Amino acid sequence: MSSKLQVPVNKNEEVTVDIVGLTHEGEGVGRVDGFTLFIQGALPGERVRAKVLKVKKTYGYAKMLELVVGSPDRVEAPCAIYKQCGGCQLQHLGYEAQLAWKRQHVVDNLERIGKLRVAGADGVGGVLVHPTIGMNEPWRYRNKAAVPMGMAAVATGGDGDGLVSAERLIGGFYARGSHRIIDMDECMIQHSWNDEIVARVKEIGRELGITAYNEETGRGLLRHVMTRVGFVSGDAMIVLITNGDRIPQVDRWVERIREAAPNVKSIVQNVNKRNTNVIFGDETRVLWGSEVIYDELDGIRFAISARSFYQVNPVQTVELYRKAVEYAALTGRERVIDAYCGIGTISLFLARQAGHVYGVEIVPEAIEDAGRNAALNGIENASFEAGPAEVVIPRWRKEGIVADVIVVDPPRKGCDEALLETILAMRPERVVYVSCNPSTLARDLRVLEDGGYRTVEVQPVDMFPHTVHVESVVMLTQYVTTEVKV
Repeated sequence: MSSKLQVPVNKNEEVTVDIVGLTHEGEGVGRVDGFTLFIQGALPGERVRAKVLKVKKTYGYAKMLELVVGSPDRVEAPCAIYKQCGGCQLQHLGYEAQLAWKRQHVVDNLERIGKLRVAGADGVGGVLVHPTIGMNEPWRYRNKAAVPMGMAAVATGGDGDGLVSAERLIGGFYARGSHRIIDMDECMIQHSWNDEIVARVKEIGRELGITAYNEETGRGLLRHVMTRVGFVSGDAMIVLITNGDRIPQVDRWVERIREAAPNVKSIVQNVNKRNTNVIFGDETRVLWGSEVIYDELDGIRFAISARSFYQVNPVQTVELYRKAVEYAALTGRERVIDAYCGIGTISLFLARQAGHVYGVEIVPEAIEDAGRNAALNGIENASFEAGPAEVVIPRWRKEGIVADVIVVDPPRKGCDEALLETILAMRPERVVYVSCNPSTLARDLRVLEDGGYRTVEVQPVDMFPHTVHVESVVMLTQYVTTEVKV
């Protein structure tokens, strides 16, 4: 009996493919006699000639060789290394089309995973999903860069028998689907100061003979260079993530960095000796300057430390949080619980219109930052506690702290199951869900819907232009109010 797959294409075969959609990773979805091929760089509505690279039972992968019929939404990607770099996935798709696709991506997940009915163009008959809020200028929006460092061989001249090669410090981003570093000094979605600072740090590191960490051998010093820039304050922070405690010529390096980047207010070392892909280690020390830098969102000041979670697109963060406050429908009397509160960003937005905001976050350092940020802004109607939300919130309930509104802003994996059960037991009037992952959002909305809540509105927000990521803010209300309030 033959073990050959009974599919209409074979590996290395060249085929003409009609592209009917995009995956959540930005690959074109093609069809050949009903068989699905995923093709990087292809867009919906296009016809391409492609070479089949891999074939499985129900789908395969192919490489685009020629664009036979192009999409009117196709544009020339302005980034010189776009096709190699894995940082962006949609630069070849016009920005208005990106926004439309992101809305549809949210809709598809709500319908397929959440089993929710989405309203039509007239806004009637289901959940209202608004057009994606985009940016007027969707470039140079990131206030944070975390750049992996490596070593690369370079030719240094001849010795009579041929070229002599040496290794030099490089830093950039990983090539698509690999851990091979593409050296670069400019990223078009990064604030230009991040580019300039990283370039200077690399240059100084080369002059001082600093080596980069090698994942295979575990040797070498510099793993990542992380930079943060305050869009409003102009302050900058540099974090050198190292594979050891000692940095050779550290005083000289700090001096040179300060000379090259006068807006830098903080130079920090983080030590990570583990064999891991996680960027940060447990030990952080200030080499020079302040432990934090400051920035503002909608008039609220934030102190940002090396390991603080702070949204990377401040312009769109304001749009996102303003929408969350709008959906909370606060009158100044409500008790609000902010689960996954981080350093208190959403909490402090809410506190300006709430009676009291209670923030909970599992990371103790983030809670310390949240308290500091409340004090920094003179906000006294916000309090914070460290711990798992699914543990802390039930205890608050026993202590008489019952929320009128609960706001959740979980990581990509979505809400903890126990937290969803806690929300359903507490039964706030409204739930505001801020999501960075449409699939886990839809899953969690199904749980809340089955527990007696109605998904009313969804507002997608483009926090990460030219990538496949999309944030959403969702308003949920109770189906039935069983308690009559006088």
